[in-house]
Parts: sequence; C-alpha cells; structure tokens
Amino acid sequence: MATLLAPQTRPHTAGSPALSRLGPNWYAAVMGTAITGNAAAALPVDLPGRLALAEAVWTLSLLLLVVLLAARAVHLVRHREQARRTLLEDPSAAVFYGCPPMALLAVGYGALAVGGPVVGERAGLALDVLLWGAGTLYAVAVAAGLPYLMITRHRLSALEANPTWLLPVVAPMVAAALGPALVPHLPEGVARQALLYGCVAMFGASLLATLVLLPVVFGGLVHSKLPAVVLTPSLFLVLGPLGQSTTAVHQFADAVPLALPAAGEQGAAVARGLAEVYGVAVMGFALLWLAVALVANLRALRAGMPFAMTWWAFTFPVGTLVTGTAALARHTGFGGFTGLAVALWLLLFTAWAVAAGRTLAGLRAGRLL
Repeated sequence: MATLLAPQTRPHTAGSPALSRLGPNWYAAVMGTAITGNAAAALPVDLPGRLALAEAVWTLSLLLLVVLLAARAVHLVRHREQARRTLLEDPSAAVFYGCPPMALLAVGYGALAVGGPVVGERAGLALDVLLWGAGTLYAVAVAAGLPYLMITRHRLSALEANPTWLLPVVAPMVAAALGPALVPHLPEGVARQALLYGCVAMFGASLLATLVLLPVVFGGLVHSKLPAVVLTPSLFLVLGPLGQSTTAVHQFADAVPLALPAAGEQGAAVARGLAEVYGVAVMGFALLWLAVALVANLRALRAGMPFAMTWWAFTFPVGTLVTGTAALARHTGFGGFTGLAVALWLLLFTAWAVAAGRTLAGLRAGRLL
C-alpha cells in the first residue's frame, strides 16, 4: 500500500528521476475532467452557459490526455522496470490500470457529444471512433488481465479488499455505455447490430464481474476497514458501475430502433421499459451508497485527511450518476429525476474544481511527482 500512496504523499527530490513515479492512477484526473464536461452536456435542462462550459471542460480533458499519454510514454521507456513492478508485483497500484481505458473512452465520447464546435463534427466523430476502439480493446484486456494476475501472481487477501478492486472490471461497462452513440454513424444492418450486441456483451461481462466483487469488497471493508484514511474517497468507486450501467441500459434502448429495426415499436418500448425499471432500482441503491460515502469522507476530512490523487474518486463515479439520472429524466419525463441530475452535477462540479485546484497546487509545489 505504501507504493500506491507514495506518488501522492512524498515530496519530489532532486535526486529522483523525472516522471519515475507517474502511475496509471493519474488518468483518473482525465476521467474526472472529461465526465464533468460530458455530464454538463447530458443535463436535461438548458442552464445558462451549460454547453460553453461543457466544451471548455472537455477541451481541457483532451489536452490533459495528450500530455499524460506523452508523459506515460516517457515513463514506460525510461522506467520500464518500475512500470513492470507496478503491474506484476504491486496489486494495490496495478488495479489503477483500469483508469487509462476509461480516460480514453470518456474523452472520445466527449469529442462526439460536445467537441464538434471545438474540433469540427467530422474530426469529433473520427476522434471518438479512434478513442472508443482503443479504449474498448484496452478495457477488455484489463478486465481479463488484472483478475488473471490477482488469481495467479498477486499476493492478496479477500479480507483486505477495497473499492479500488472494482476499477479493472468497470472499464468494459464504460465502453458499453458509450459505444451506442456511434450506432447512427454506421451503415444500416450488420454493422449496427454487431456494435449494439458487442456493447450488451460488455455490459453483461462487467455487471457480472462487479456483482462477484462487490460482496468481497464490502466484506473487506467490514473486516479490515480501509488501510489508510487517504483511501476513504475510494468508497465513491462503488458508484461507478451503478451509474454507468444505468446510463448503458438507456443508451441501448435509444439504439434499438436503429440497430434492430425488426423489433419494431413494441421492441423499442420494451427496451425503454426495462431501462427505466433497472435504472430506478439501481439508482436507489446508488443514492444509499452515496450517502454512506459522503458521511465517511466528511468524517475523514474532519480527522485531517490530506490531499492525494485518490480525491479524483470524487468525480468520475458521481459523473456516472449524473448521466444515469439524466437518462432517466429524459425517458420518464419525471421532474424529480431532472432536479436530482442537476443537484448531482453541482456536486460533481464542486468536487472536480476542488480536486483540480489541489492537484495543480501539488504539482506547482513539487509534491505529487
């Protein structure tokens, strides 16, 4: 666990190699920034300046992704052995390899949803195709590869499980939720069907893997608690598969008429009905867990929890609740979901602003690298 916390808590010294401690957990900043913009665009109300803010925040996420990809490339070339140890020998850090594919996917979706005025419609579509394809392959590899390492190589105890264990298996759910947006841009017929079926398959794989892991994670939290107070924000990670799966089922419902025209209006209505029932039920548990996570983190802050990159866990999971609730509002027309989506986005934006500001301050002071 010390290896996981070291990149955030140790000051940078002149003798340490540049970028040697730049781990995959840094992609959480890209994820959180991208979904803050994407969620603003998804809100079911037209707040003043909403789209301009979404475009600005998404543009920032794109720039962050480019910079981080370049920095990580340097890290992997100059510090190959350390990168190898992170993946193969340090399970507490290896789980964060679930973050890079989700960062690629979130930025890619933003290119299509809000990036048109910034980069152009055709360029936005091309960028989404590129990043969704790369992110999906990466997500599937991580979702299979990390559990394999956990079973065969990593030294772990189920009694010490924590929410970071969910990161690798949630990545395919993000791909599943964001893939249907590409359906209208594909030729009619087999291509659209294949994309939708592939997304549903990733949804199932991720959902079942999450259902397997959640009891283990909760058992570990009850038995051993969190190993360090700075990991308290990781409690928010449980929200990720809940909000993202809700978003996914509504995206599937929207895609059914285009990808499966033979299903007809009745099939589309059934898909929307299932999405609404699933979404309401899952959001109920998500709000329950959100309350638990908020209270636990307020307690940790009062106890003096220091800033660490784990604070970015406040952002992406809450962002998935915004997109999931916004989809419920759009399909049901219920004003309560609209109000909830706006309230959750305000919470998300506040958390993003705090995490971004503290990260920038930490970088300027030389503490984070």
